[in-house]
Amino acid sequence: MAKKMIGVNRLTPDVELQNLDLIDLLSERHIATRRISESAWNDASEIHISNSEWYIMAKIYKKQPTIASVTKNVDISRQAIHKFIKNLAAKGLVEVQNVENNRKEKCIRLTALGEEYYEKHEALKIQLENKIAEKIGKDQMKVLKDLLRADWGI
Repeated sequence: MAKKMIGVNRLTPDVELQNLDLIDLLSERHIATRRISESAWNDASEIHISNSEWYIMAKIYKKQPTIASVTKNVDISRQAIHKFIKNLAAKGLVEVQNVENNRKEKCIRLTALGEEYYEKHEALKIQLENKIAEKIGKDQMKVLKDLLRADWGI
């Protein structure tokens, strides 16, 4: 996979964000950064992976959860999760196995290729985060992350 620099020039222009409330601002920034992240990967890789597939891969990275537990812990329909897992398996990124002593349950884990790709994608996200920090400043980035990590009481 060729190394590609990620830019923040595809974020929504500031003028369009001025009149948005908090919920819409968070949504706009989330959608834009996810789109940039997904495009950076898909532009440089022969295996295209959607944001939903990355989300599932993140939930199983370095673990072997059951498909049922993944379904309970993500905000994606059960049917869609099964479709994404089937797609990931077809791409050679995950393996689905039977759970010992349980014929109904299946567990899922990343393959070696899946782990390698996941780690490369994490590096692309760090690169994007660094680009954003260059634009808004490292101190502002720390404040932003602290605010997002804080208990909002909701």
